[in-house]
Amino acid sequence: MIDIQLIRENPSFIQKSSQDKGIEINVDHLLEIDNKRKELQKIVQKLQEERNSFAKNIKGKPTDEQIKKGKEIKEKLEKEEHSLVAVEEELTRELYKIPNPAKKDVKVGKNESENDVIKKHKTPTKFSFTPKDHLDLGVALNIIDVESASKVSGPRFAYLKNEGVLLEFALVQLALETLIKEGFTPVVPPVLIKTDVMKKLGYMENGGDEDMFHIVKDNLTLVGTAEHAIVPMLMGQVLDKKELPKRFVGFSSAFRREAGSYGKDTKGIIRVHQFDKVEMVSFVEEGKDDKEHEYLLSIEERLFQLLDIPYQVIKMCTGDLGFPTARKYDIEAWLPGQNKYREVTSASTIADFQSRRLNIKYNLGDEKKYTSILNGTAYAIGRTIVAILENYQQEDGSVRIPEVLQKYIGKKIISPK
Repeated sequence: MIDIQLIRENPSFIQKSSQDKGIEINVDHLLEIDNKRKELQKIVQKLQEERNSFAKNIKGKPTDEQIKKGKEIKEKLEKEEHSLVAVEEELTRELYKIPNPAKKDVKVGKNESENDVIKKHKTPTKFSFTPKDHLDLGVALNIIDVESASKVSGPRFAYLKNEGVLLEFALVQLALETLIKEGFTPVVPPVLIKTDVMKKLGYMENGGDEDMFHIVKDNLTLVGTAEHAIVPMLMGQVLDKKELPKRFVGFSSAFRREAGSYGKDTKGIIRVHQFDKVEMVSFVEEGKDDKEHEYLLSIEERLFQLLDIPYQVIKMCTGDLGFPTARKYDIEAWLPGQNKYREVTSASTIADFQSRRLNIKYNLGDEKKYTSILNGTAYAIGRTIVAILENYQQEDGSVRIPEVLQKYIGKKIISPK
């Protein structure tokens, strides 16, 4: 949520920053509601003072006239208080429609076609044979089964089997070991959270709720990443400045409807409804999120460098940022089977947008400040397995296991069954 004072002082900036994200808002209407709220606050305050003064001046048993007068003041006050509550709720709804402005260094652009490649690591993997895609490899190796999953759960689900399972937990263990050494606290969070908590995170606006699985009967929503459950773990808390930065690494399943993506990536496990993910979340002091953002990106790069997989780093333009996101980087791994780079991680700073909605603060002397919140993918397990299979495949259909993972799996090669 945006600070109302910022909107009052910079309405044109807020209007343009929303347009830069492709979202139309009505700042003038919001400010009208804000002015109405301020007027009602004055009326309510005046009536409260009148009530208190009237009650103070009554000596002994009140007369019938005084009782009548007191009742009139009470009814007026209750009426204006109800009006104030209604206007405050309307203002909150309007504030929730405003996306987080992009950082000043973020390029203004319409969509992903205007994102910038800011770094490349290694040259794309080349083979002396025609490389296969991950699904052909996974089926032959008996580690990916989408056919059975389709019968049981429908399209865009998969079973991981045999060494596929070992690969998953090797990646989880590598990520946890790396991040725990960096001071991150490991968490396995719930995958169901209250829908109103999800709304406070800022991912349900602008059609975002269409990509979520909702359990309406219980007012619960399945998380799309561990971050969704980890960030609100601190809601309503006031942290000590000495605790910051406060960093978590979470492992969970993630669930996405992939609304609007039908017809894309239907083959294999690149775009599925359920997948597992290791996610980083940071809470930092105001003004320190830029440095933390680069730090999270550096960890993501290190984790893919450990796997020795070629990748490129993308900086998103305004039109490709999410509703609550102020800046975002993606890492795209090279997939020889598709002959292209594909997204495998993202790192985002949300600044104080979520902490204002969730009321997460820290002490700064006698003052309380909202924390800045960031998130970043350590490993999206399915897509990382895709990258391993396609980059480490051999002509006979076997796949070499990255050296860094061999100690967890106990073998060097996955061979066709």
